[in-house]
Amino acid sequence: MNQLCLLFVLSSVLPAMAQHQHRDHLPNPPASQSATTDSMPGRQHHQMMTMSHSFSRSLPMNRNGSGTSWHPDNTPMYAYMLHTPKNWMYMLHYSVFLRHTNQNFTNPTGRGRDRQFDAPNWFMGMAQRTVGQRGLFMARAMLSFDPLTVSPNGYPLLFQSGESYQGRRLVDRQHQHDLFSELAVAYSYAFSNKSDAFLYVGFPGEPALGPPAFMHRLSAFNNPDSPLGHHWHDATHITFGVVTAGYRLGMAKIEASSFTGREPDENRLGLDRPRFDSYSFRFSVNPSPAWALQVSHGFLKSPESVEPEEDVNRTTASVLHSKSLGSPDRYVTSALVWGMNSHDGTNENAYLAETSLQLNRVALHGRFENITKSQEELGIINNDAGTESRLVTVNNATLGMNFRLVRYAMSDLVLGTQITASMPDQFLQSLYGKMPLSGQIYLRLTPGILQASSRSAHTGHAAIHEPN
Repeated sequence: MNQLCLLFVLSSVLPAMAQHQHRDHLPNPPASQSATTDSMPGRQHHQMMTMSHSFSRSLPMNRNGSGTSWHPDNTPMYAYMLHTPKNWMYMLHYSVFLRHTNQNFTNPTGRGRDRQFDAPNWFMGMAQRTVGQRGLFMARAMLSFDPLTVSPNGYPLLFQSGESYQGRRLVDRQHQHDLFSELAVAYSYAFSNKSDAFLYVGFPGEPALGPPAFMHRLSAFNNPDSPLGHHWHDATHITFGVVTAGYRLGMAKIEASSFTGREPDENRLGLDRPRFDSYSFRFSVNPSPAWALQVSHGFLKSPESVEPEEDVNRTTASVLHSKSLGSPDRYVTSALVWGMNSHDGTNENAYLAETSLQLNRVALHGRFENITKSQEELGIINNDAGTESRLVTVNNATLGMNFRLVRYAMSDLVLGTQITASMPDQFLQSLYGKMPLSGQIYLRLTPGILQASSRSAHTGHAAIHEPN
């Protein structure tokens, strides 16, 4: 109840303050709305029928992250976009990996050794339209057919943990994602081109906690695997019951969420009961088109069903960077992410650095992780009476490359491969090996990149106009 009261205050008091502060700074009305120029120097858009950011009529859509998070404005987008005569704008994103993965193939008797054919995937559609002179409505749906294309207990991934299957903790496997991964609506109101507020409701949805989820970060675009720190960084991207209120002033944004702390249950085809027993806060700033920074903190009530008595405090920080190298198909994008889970008097940290270099048809990508987990998190039983549970550390380094085989009908088919070297601490080496290697080969299908020839694809946004 306290969290809901806080959201009400943010969504009512802050907008009123912003309207008072910016009432005298709205741009003059244009002579015609059929062709306008934004008040920001160097930014132009054609007509009012352009797709803006999901939560601001004055920001470019390239800033859209998962949930209500921000990417750098320079981030390329792989999507289809459609404008209709009735002022609706639609967008479709998706990613499908058809792959064979082989974990810990260098240790015949090593723990976590497994191989599997599967097809991790997700599909997201979005619709939005302006409402009056200052409003913006957005609806979004994200589906994953993992329950049909990935094993019931997920896919093999060495040292991964989180969620459960048949009442037991998943270890060395990444869980399936739910069929309904996001069903959300939002309304935004602009006080000026530099100030706006929004309210986001999702069932499921993503609270204001962490960076954009890994499958939506372009730095992770070419890697089929979830990071090992997923449940330290961005695991709340599928939450059954989310309400977020946010306010933006210039390059900065503050948000607060009330949401359900429990992870999705094992019925991946259903909808879980909303509880609204957890909360989070996030501060984001984009100081330039190349950078997006955030810091966030959340309290998660009983996130894991196998440990219902355990609550978690999660703190995250991230830096995202994106830079064009001269053409839409030439760019580099990177991320630095830190997350910490605090519970039972212990702090467990997860660090991630990842990057992706796109050079026309060839892409090179890498990821490095350093993560600390409890031995119970990895399903290691402590048989020594009176001995405290220990924390174990894993370093993971992944290198990969892929090649675009064909671009047809605005879609890309890519052939790729990657290899991961794991460096566990000495306590884990007797179980997994000194340096277990894992690898995979895949075909990936996604939309093609939105080209700069469609001005609204990269700089389109709808300016705020006073009525005549």
